[in-house]
Amino acid sequence: MSPASTCITGIRELWTVGSEPGSGRTIRDAAIIIEGDRFAWVGPAAEAGSADAVVDAGGRAAIPGWVDSHTHLIFDGDRADEFAARLDGQAYAAGGINVTVNATNSASDERLRTNIRGRLRDAWLGGTTALETKTGYALSLDGELRSAELAAELYRAGNLEAVTFLGAHLVPDSPAYRDNPDAYVDLVVGEMLAAVRPHVQWMDVFCERGAFNAAQTRRVLEAGRDAGLGLRVHGNQIGPGEGVALAVEYGAASVDHCNFMSDADIDALANSDTVATVLPACDLSTRVQFAPARELLDAGATVAIASNCNPGTSYTTSMQYCVATAVLQMGLSVPEAVRAATWGGARALRREEARDGLPALGAVEVGHRADLQLLDAPSPTHLAYRPGMPLTHSVWRAGERVVAGRCLTGL
Repeated sequence: MSPASTCITGIRELWTVGSEPGSGRTIRDAAIIIEGDRFAWVGPAAEAGSADAVVDAGGRAAIPGWVDSHTHLIFDGDRADEFAARLDGQAYAAGGINVTVNATNSASDERLRTNIRGRLRDAWLGGTTALETKTGYALSLDGELRSAELAAELYRAGNLEAVTFLGAHLVPDSPAYRDNPDAYVDLVVGEMLAAVRPHVQWMDVFCERGAFNAAQTRRVLEAGRDAGLGLRVHGNQIGPGEGVALAVEYGAASVDHCNFMSDADIDALANSDTVATVLPACDLSTRVQFAPARELLDAGATVAIASNCNPGTSYTTSMQYCVATAVLQMGLSVPEAVRAATWGGARALRREEARDGLPALGAVEVGHRADLQLLDAPSPTHLAYRPGMPLTHSVWRAGERVVAGRCLTGL
């Protein structure tokens, strides 16, 4: 049980992050007071009030906890052979997920629970304090329902921020649907959606060559909207397509991947409320061109960075790795990348402001949920300056210290 209030002092450099680019504060010799699950005070250490407990940050830097708005945590098996084939020159194609579908459908409930919790632990140890996760590795009525129910257990326990229904991940490789993808879409938007609806908050669709075309994507988005779910889109990953345009047209909270973008796509995002979520670790793994994060930011679009943790194209929960890659390979500054991986992710989940009785995420500001990480470094610049190093020292999530001295204390 955490004390009623905690003052974290001795922070060498605090980046609070803000709702507008450049609006966050950099406070040196800072302190933070947490009361319950919220930040109650943020400012110079010399001005901090009293609290029930005091934690000395020891000259470490502090930033908000990472908000990972795109993950696929519910799966079994791996696809190392597929990864090795890509290293030998084989191009990435959408159909590889059927390997994971078979493994996931063969796994017991308890094995899948263990897998999900292990990936959550890894994420928390790396400074991630808020996650979304998707179904989509069962591609059957009973399997998608099971995935939704397993994720909902963690959502109700407060360990996940959002569960997304991704029945429209790929057409399953079965005699009933292999040559009749529209029949599978009928299932997704009909019985499958009705079954999972009590357990999810979002609807997603993979609009891509080899997955679902524009007409099928429209059907999925319209069904999700009619069911009262928020909308998300996988789009423009493997080549140019209509994913971005459809996401904007339907008011989706985010369109994710965004590798192959036309000027019209970038302009559409810049003039909409749809977040462009880039997935740097996935881009590295699949060896496709990096998403144009620099161009998107320069045009005025909101950019989020997420891990896309999944067994085929991005088997990592390390948001630090994604942030470093965005800086070193995609042309973002460290403050831009940190903001995209915190406030940007919160915006992609529509949690950048308090809504429906839930506190805001993604910034160290009074009233926001107390999600914080201390880095074993004097400045957050070390996130890219020392790529790959385990820099997360301590983590608070909703006011609870879940990582202390690189050791997990929660979950």
